[in-house]
Amino acid sequence: MQFMRTLRRSVCLLMAACAQLTSAQAPPIQLPHPTENLVVLGSAVPVPLAESSAAVVVLPVEGKTLTLESPQELLRQDSSVFLEERGAGGGQADLVLRGGSFEQALVLLNGFRIDDSQTAHHNLDLPVPLDAMDSIEVLHGAGSTLHGADALSGVVDFLTAAPSANSLRLRAGGGSFGENEESLLAALARSRWSSRLTANRNFSTGFMPDRDYRNEDASSESWVSSRLGISDLLFAASDRSFGANQFYGPYNSWERTKGWFASGRQELGSRTVAAFGYRRHTDEFVLLRNAPSVYENNHIDGSWQASLRHTLPVANSSVFLFGLESDGDSIHSNNLGIHARNRGAGYVDLDLRPAKSRWNLSAGLREELFSGGLQSAFAPHLAGSLRLTNQLKLRASGGYGFRLPTYTDLYYSDPATIGNPNLKPESAWSGEAGADWVPSSRLTLSATGFYNRQHDTIDYLRTAKLPNPLLPADCIVNTWCAVNLNGLRFAGAEASATLVPAKGQKVQLAWTGVIGAQPPLNGLQSEYALNYPVENLRATWTVALKHALTVTNSVALTKAYQQPGNPPWNANPYPVWNAAVTRDAGKLRPYLRLANLSNTGYQEINGVNMQGRSITGGISLWLGR
Repeated sequence: MQFMRTLRRSVCLLMAACAQLTSAQAPPIQLPHPTENLVVLGSAVPVPLAESSAAVVVLPVEGKTLTLESPQELLRQDSSVFLEERGAGGGQADLVLRGGSFEQALVLLNGFRIDDSQTAHHNLDLPVPLDAMDSIEVLHGAGSTLHGADALSGVVDFLTAAPSANSLRLRAGGGSFGENEESLLAALARSRWSSRLTANRNFSTGFMPDRDYRNEDASSESWVSSRLGISDLLFAASDRSFGANQFYGPYNSWERTKGWFASGRQELGSRTVAAFGYRRHTDEFVLLRNAPSVYENNHIDGSWQASLRHTLPVANSSVFLFGLESDGDSIHSNNLGIHARNRGAGYVDLDLRPAKSRWNLSAGLREELFSGGLQSAFAPHLAGSLRLTNQLKLRASGGYGFRLPTYTDLYYSDPATIGNPNLKPESAWSGEAGADWVPSSRLTLSATGFYNRQHDTIDYLRTAKLPNPLLPADCIVNTWCAVNLNGLRFAGAEASATLVPAKGQKVQLAWTGVIGAQPPLNGLQSEYALNYPVENLRATWTVALKHALTVTNSVALTKAYQQPGNPPWNANPYPVWNAAVTRDAGKLRPYLRLANLSNTGYQEINGVNMQGRSITGGISLWLGR
């Protein structure tokens, strides 16, 4: 296509310019290691968290791996994140941000897209084990200007970092419902190169029939510093199988997914970065586990992405960023058929941070072109902050997000669901304003108000009576049918506090409330767009005791939105209490995790019961630093 030829010419010109910029490089530098919270989401260049003008939450992983069952569990500390899990073990889970649907949050791994083109149910099918991660960053609000499609309600980036010391960690444990887990981490660190190998396995017989699971993940990542800059190569794979009882309807289903991921990032001097990534994912689905021949789907999807970014200093500490991106995805399926599509984008961002000033301003524009007659999307963004005092900062931002339908949205068909090939891409305008206050070294407070207005929202509706003007003509009674909805709006507020009441103690509180407005559905039931919490409260208390023991208590209190006519699942706020005890020093480090101590019966997806009280314990062997 013409836009792809234009894009290729632009890439060649930019690379030629970069070659001139990098013709004379300084000697190799040592690999950087994380020493402070630098935010990479919503900003042209990494900035300290305290200086970010966007609503960003940074969740460190280091030091918490023994207290977590999966990376997703750490996201629960952010009250604006609602995980719609279908079981334990870090298996299939959907992610909702600020009331948006699970398809409207972009998931990244080191800045590379992980969102699945087959179905967004696999967006959190992460190929990298928890032990390989350094932190998780969550951007609240639209992020399409810098990060592209799917970032309507926010962006979540799972980040790794070069190890700072040689180490070997082995872990083994077991617990309730036949749970078993093992992991390995081996790291080498030198001044100009380092490498990390990780592997993880966990499985369970399940807390109820047909809810067993087995998860296996492995990754290898290497960093090298040369005269050109830092090179980063990552290879990862995952294999997950699970009983899917009630996941997609009243069926004892079974599913197995496999993923392969490879990425490379190369610095071309201090101002230019080139990156390329490839992801392959397979999904085998059996509707009736005891009778596989009745209905079975096999999907294979692949995606690739390439980017080139260049920054120019402007007036002291300000920067001008411009970049080019191109990506494509494809599907080969016995149900969805064979399809492929490509995208190309160019974007700019001016980040003004005058030296010795108390304000900053960021303005960006993105133009994304789609193949297949889907035209293009224009995504602007504006953000800024003003520091009234050293302790108090005001901030505000607004932007545009967009998303293409997945192949399942377009073409899927089974006894319970019908896709729609005429779906339009969905989009949303969003804005927010907030304040961050640090009155002392022991207390940090933050509050934000936000608004989101959506267009052509993709959802699945069903009814017991036809016809209905909101449903396609080929829709069947009591079958979920893909449609575009208009008139969805969400407004809300989020607040958080971090308190250090005494030495060795930390208390974290986070609350988010959402008010939604939607068009009259004329008796129709929504499957996804109206499944969000109207209130979500998270509280975590961490205490460091003698002998390097650490006790962590976390309590969540959630009230879900109730659709008219829905069964009263989670009609009232429900609590979930988790706790963990770990020893954080020495070669042998025992741990104990207690999940759902309140033994609450609840559902995060309508019709899918969650696991009750469970206990998991084990020991980790640490060698090296």
